[in-house]
Amino acid sequence: MSGLLAGRTLVVTGVISESSIAFSVARLAQEQGARVVLTAYGRPTLVARLARRLPQEPPVVDLDVTDPTQLDTLAERLAEHVDGVDGVLHSVAHAPESCLGGGFLDAPWPDVSAALHTSTYSLKALVAACRPLLRPGASVVGLDFDASRTWPAYDWMGVAKAGLEATSRYLARHLGPEGIRINLVAAGPLRTLAARGIGGDDSGFEEQWSRTAPLGWDASDAGQVARTCVALLSDWLPATTGEIVHADGGHHTIGA
Repeated sequence: MSGLLAGRTLVVTGVISESSIAFSVARLAQEQGARVVLTAYGRPTLVARLARRLPQEPPVVDLDVTDPTQLDTLAERLAEHVDGVDGVLHSVAHAPESCLGGGFLDAPWPDVSAALHTSTYSLKALVAACRPLLRPGASVVGLDFDASRTWPAYDWMGVAKAGLEATSRYLARHLGPEGIRINLVAAGPLRTLAARGIGGDDSGFEEQWSRTAPLGWDASDAGQVARTCVALLSDWLPATTGEIVHADGGHHTIGA
């Protein structure tokens, strides 16, 4: 099979609906020749059902990125389906309600800690768990939302994303000698479950983004971000690591 990802095997986390970026990445990756394995957290039946809607039904492996036992056995369980991994998509983020929506000053540490564990530390944990299977030339891509500034209602998730950006740079430093690349894609706002906290109650957030972005922005099209992820997961950017690639219509380049 020909394609940008021909011969490459990918692990894709975070498929929870057809509107999710992860689902779009999995679909496009298969269209580009990749072999895909999905992970499922909490709702394996749902993920299995979504898997059947992809061009080729991939295997699904249970994974809670905050569970040391599941992380310790991940490589072994992946090895039941594949003999090596060339790419990993980290599409995992969650924060308790207290950490979003304007509660920045009041969110308690246990809730903040949970947000950082799931949304930040999990990148390192996932990469470490997959490391025994990662081949030289492997690419890890994480999903980001520009943490260089504050956003309405994003609060502690914004802090978690800032930590994710730093984590990706340190992973790039430590794993570069093994030929493993680590990059993030900073997406614009999309109509996904994960993005509902961005923009707060401002119903004009997406419209403002579209007006400001030089290329415009379609918040209903996860495919535009998926294509950026697939490019990074391919072997076409072999000298790029520790980078944040913006797939936001150019919004981040425009001053207020």
